[in-house]
Amino acid sequence: MTRKKPNTVADVEGPWVDANFDSGLIDRCRHGWNTPIAELTNNLLATYLRQKLALSLVVPEAQKRIASKFVDDTELYDDELKNALKSAVS
Repeated sequence: MTRKKPNTVADVEGPWVDANFDSGLIDRCRHGWNTPIAELTNNLLATYLRQKLALSLVVPEAQKRIASKFVDDTELYDDELKNALKSAVS
């Protein structure tokens, strides 16, 4: 039997478990939890990097986007993804 290659945060971290409170951060994380990594916005990738979630998937995707200079106009500031990646791997 072949195992499905993980491609969402849920594949790595498990199913979403509702927190006992709401916040913008929780809403953002929940929004992309079951979305394929390649379809996440740069801002959401940066969010997962800062929260150190599913790094085995998020780090390579962020590296790929930075190397290709992929811009989707979702980052809160210039180089948000690059800075989040640097923080996550240091």
